[in-house]
Amino acid sequence: MTGLLQDLYKDPWMDAVAGSVVILGVDGLAVSVLDRNQVSEVLWCSGDLSSTFEDLQFTVGQGPGPDAARTGGIILVTDLGVTPPERWSALVSEMSALSPVRAVFAFPLGIGAVTLGVLTAVRRTPGPLSEQQADDAVILAATLTARFLHGDAQHTRGAAILQPTDSLHRAVVHQATGMLSVQLSLPLPQTMMRLRAHAYATGRPLTEVAQDIVARRLRLDDDGDRPVPHADKD
Repeated sequence: MTGLLQDLYKDPWMDAVAGSVVILGVDGLAVSVLDRNQVSEVLWCSGDLSSTFEDLQFTVGQGPGPDAARTGGIILVTDLGVTPPERWSALVSEMSALSPVRAVFAFPLGIGAVTLGVLTAVRRTPGPLSEQQADDAVILAATLTARFLHGDAQHTRGAAILQPTDSLHRAVVHQATGMLSVQLSLPLPQTMMRLRAHAYATGRPLTEVAQDIVARRLRLDDDGDRPVPHADKD
């Protein structure tokens, strides 16, 4: 990990966010931003619980975080176990096997109609945040937004307008999407849907599928989501 992400991980503000896990009474926090294609990139996670949940949301393309990013509204889910299946069908169906998260609280990072990213808090036990915890989360989200927009460090301001070519954890997904778009003659949004559908059907993280495509270990059939070995397979 180099460049922008490395600098952000060293930012003292990330230490403050880490300390907020206890204050908010949750088991994990994640901070993500949206690139110019509105694809989410995780800047920081407090641990494996948050990291696994963020990867799951990214793979299936749905959940409280994506909803907060899309709508710019706060999404509070006190118990994923009783969430109507039609709301996040793919996410809910995978939760029992892949993640022990029961409560999720997603706070958009943005001003007005402009959403820069999302602060996502997760907890292993169901139940709401207290009024004070919810207020603290809103303040933390507003503080992070201000930091990204008006921080003293140039790299921090740039976090809000990341390009797909930057040194990102999910840059390989952008690369795979571009390759598939050319191979299948599909627009980028439809290509991303195909990638997600294949990852979901095979039970693999989206980033792993993308790595195989970029490394030419995997191709997706022109007629569907059936993977076929590439001639250059190792």
